[in-house]
Amino acid sequence: MSVAIDKIAWIHLRDGKILSTRSRGKNAFYLPGGKREPGESDLDTLVREIGEELSVAIDAATAVHVGTYEAQAHGRAEGDIVRMACYTADHHGVPAPSGEIEEITWLSYADRDHVPPVDQIVFDDLHRAGRLH
Repeated sequence: MSVAIDKIAWIHLRDGKILSTRSRGKNAFYLPGGKREPGESDLDTLVREIGEELSVAIDAATAVHVGTYEAQAHGRAEGDIVRMACYTADHHGVPAPSGEIEEITWLSYADRDHVPPVDQIVFDDLHRAGRLH
């Protein structure tokens, strides 16, 4: 039986690059964010996850839905999909690794092969729009 994983991600771009995270023990980089907890809205999840992972405060009032993307879930059984709603939003503080996050980095489109399938689709859209170089 396939599984659908419901995730929310923060799209934070600077100078044509996108902020990405790597969790302890993982070799791929992921867009910051995570899974929704029961009863949470997209913005509740975004604020909580980014606060936990990067120690910054997301300004939910500035959040803009960029798109919702779906692909095979990285490292999961064939047919398991991840559905990821992506948002831009202003923030307060300087992003720093926290919790399960071991490393943060700024990736360009040339780094597309270092991210999971759903993030690759996001990279493609941002690149086509001229926002990710």
